[in-house]
Amino acid sequence: MNPSYLIDIIILLSAAVIAVPLFQAIRLGAVPGFLVAGLTVGPSGFCLISNINQIGYLADIGVVLLLFVIGIELKPSRLWLMRRSVFGLGSLQLLITGSALCGISYLFFDIPLRAAILVGPALALSSTAFVLQLLTEQKSLSSTYGRTSFAILLMQDLAVVPLLALLPLLTSHDQGIGINIGLALIESLTVLSLVILIGRYFLHPILHRVAMAKNPEVFTASALLIVLGAAVILEHIGLSMAMGAFLAGLLISDSSYKHQVMAEIQPFRGLLLGMFFMSMGMSFNLSLLLENPGYCLAIVGLLIAIKTAVLFPLTYLFKLSTKKSLAVGLILAQSGEFALVLFSLANKSKLLSDLNSYNKCITSESNG
Repeated sequence: MNPSYLIDIIILLSAAVIAVPLFQAIRLGAVPGFLVAGLTVGPSGFCLISNINQIGYLADIGVVLLLFVIGIELKPSRLWLMRRSVFGLGSLQLLITGSALCGISYLFFDIPLRAAILVGPALALSSTAFVLQLLTEQKSLSSTYGRTSFAILLMQDLAVVPLLALLPLLTSHDQGIGINIGLALIESLTVLSLVILIGRYFLHPILHRVAMAKNPEVFTASALLIVLGAAVILEHIGLSMAMGAFLAGLLISDSSYKHQVMAEIQPFRGLLLGMFFMSMGMSFNLSLLLENPGYCLAIVGLLIAIKTAVLFPLTYLFKLSTKKSLAVGLILAQSGEFALVLFSLANKSKLLSDLNSYNKCITSESNG
């Protein structure tokens, strides 16, 4: 075994043990502590860890387990009750925010139109892992503003599918992009329906047989297999791993083994999710901020202002109070990890051929 992996993990755990309690002591929460811990030991800090990819695999599993736990805490009947917020409010947020950011990118930042069509919706997305961790720490996930925030995040996760389908269409010069996106969305929804049907009729009997064996190790392995298997399968067909994990949790939410599965998953989730936030901190490019701090901070402020300005009136129209509408707007004002993925893929496909435009997007996203 390569000892460098162990050394990297020891460094990360040491940084987390120091930073997280300090941030919790000043009532800022664990998430900023993990981010600062990652920034400190990463390339922009003391450069104790230079290969972020070694940690990235563990970080991805942390996000997957978080979405699984969120899914298992929701019953399908309750999710159906949220359909107005998911497909109504969530769709409006993406459409309005994405259009506004697309227009601003094209008109004021000299980003080509085809690139701006991707940049706008990508920046309209928020970090699911970041928001859900904050809501969990605040014990607000079951509150009105927590459920509304989660509903919007669900719609954003679904929107990743057509955005990924949009990439090759934007790099080509074919016509009829809208038709192709619609077909990709229909295909994704069909696959989701099949996964739900298969899971409902096969997942519960499998859990029952494993539980009857009365072997804790086998049950733990089975729980992890269900989560990671669903995540990998849905990623393989073009959806996100996070969505696969959420669906797996949703399918188990009606099972009599729900609490047993939760107990087996929770220890892995907390530690690996911390790795995710530390990897985000390590990927922060501090030199870009130091070279032009005023410009970078202005971009971040503009992004936060636009997203809050869109979300506040929308949530108010959906019968939330002024205070709760503002809370939803602020907690979703940052941009998420999916934007980084989309920007990276767009850069590889030469859609973001202007390096300055790409750096502007990355700077804004990193500060989010």
